[in-house]
Amino acid sequence: TKIAVASPGAWVLAADTVVEHGGVTLGKPADAAEARHMLETLSGQVHRVTTAVALAGPGEVEESFVVTTEVQVRDIAEAELLGYLEAEEWRGKAGGYAIQGMAAAFVREIRGSVTNVIGLPLAEVLALMERHQVAAADFPRGTPA
Repeated sequence: TKIAVASPGAWVLAADTVVEHGGVTLGKPADAAEARHMLETLSGQVHRVTTAVALAGPGEVEESFVVTTEVQVRDIAEAELLGYLEAEEWRGKAGGYAIQGMAAAFVREIRGSVTNVIGLPLAEVLALMERHQVAAADFPRGTPA
């Protein structure tokens, strides 16, 4: 909303991603112990990664949608888990992992959008922009809110 207020009449795209397993939302871990708990929870299990996307623009145009992807994680060995935690790639990552990094080795199968798991479902976002005839140059430049 900060960008929308600072740039009236501009197109604004917002998105946020969460990881969910067994009805529990796994946010960004506060420390290595919490990251360890999250990864142990996901080990050998299927979880869901959901991203909500919203587009707002001139003339009160607004559209939003949600994309959910299922991710099957293989059993993570203790030594692998310790190495991942030491690398600190878990920092700032929902569910304590980044599929585009070292944790790609933990993933057995993905059902749905890979880019959704990374953080932004690109095919769906590009279709949204096309529906509203929005180009990347139409978005204000600035720090994400």
